[in-house]
Amino acid sequence: MTRRIAIVLFNLGGPDRPEAVEPFLFNLFSDPAIIRVPQPFRWLIARLVSKRRAPVAQEIYAEIGGGSPLVPLTEAQARALEAALADGESEYRCFLAMRYWHPFADEAAAAVKAWGADEIVLLPLYPQYSTTTTESSLKDWDRAAKRARLAVPAKAVCCYPVTEGFIAAHASLLAEALQKAGPTDNLRVLFSAHGLPKRIVEQGDPYQAQVEQSCAAIVAKLDRPGLDWVTCYQSRVGPLEWIGPSTEAEIKRAGAEGKRLIVVPVAFVSEHSETLVELDIEYAKLAQENGVPAYFRVPALGVHPDFIAALAGLVRAARDDSEILCPEEAAGRPCTAKIMLETVN
Repeated sequence: MTRRIAIVLFNLGGPDRPEAVEPFLFNLFSDPAIIRVPQPFRWLIARLVSKRRAPVAQEIYAEIGGGSPLVPLTEAQARALEAALADGESEYRCFLAMRYWHPFADEAAAAVKAWGADEIVLLPLYPQYSTTTTESSLKDWDRAAKRARLAVPAKAVCCYPVTEGFIAAHASLLAEALQKAGPTDNLRVLFSAHGLPKRIVEQGDPYQAQVEQSCAAIVAKLDRPGLDWVTCYQSRVGPLEWIGPSTEAEIKRAGAEGKRLIVVPVAFVSEHSETLVELDIEYAKLAQENGVPAYFRVPALGVHPDFIAALAGLVRAARDDSEILCPEEAAGRPCTAKIMLETVN
């Protein structure tokens, strides 16, 4: 009998229309992994911040048609992954569980149960593990699965910052941009990832270390000696000190040094507001204003064959109960992700 394998793809989600922007922001800032204060203060902060930021965010989403393209792009990844896994022995189906807007984990859990899955593989579309993304999504899934009374064996992938196909896909897209950009004598590559407050990293979050591991692995895969590259972080909000250097500061520095730029969204696997607006519009304008001679942006991985093959390999490894490569363990430190997964499973 053919076994049914449900793959739950986690991502942040995004508002699908202007009216959804404020509730999306409220859900985001209500997450205890994001605003780390007790109730009812977190609710009050979420209400105030979402109401204040909604008009600005609506303008941002208006630049890309009024809503986020993340869900349809993730649906395309889901279909590509199902095709890559098709083997005639098991039936694979992907379900989306977005953290802050539809389809939520509750919707995914209900759909998995209705489909009659025999096994579940939890697959975050966050290559680098963070308490603010992967851990938050796993906790939310655990809650939703219990609420749906979904008693099906589940395996989980924690992270894949240096997995071969993930690195190969990035290297391939970057190589295309390098060829387009021409000589590298006054060229710099900026690997831009979403930032985090510094105190979250100081509390043991492995995200920054894994982002830097991804960047180093991509450069090594390229095998371009002497390539000028920097890891930096974007999307800073609020008064807290964030990890750096910031992408904005690196763009300004490049302008002062007469460097052309190639920007790589190293922690985003799909296009969304941070790439289509922040990188393509706001940072491109910043580069022009600061005298950057040329500005190129590498696309997000999307359905790149190497990336989809990497995801398929991770699903198979999780099903086989194989050890998922963990850079933290390789460095002799406890794996934050696996500690979390033990509580989920």
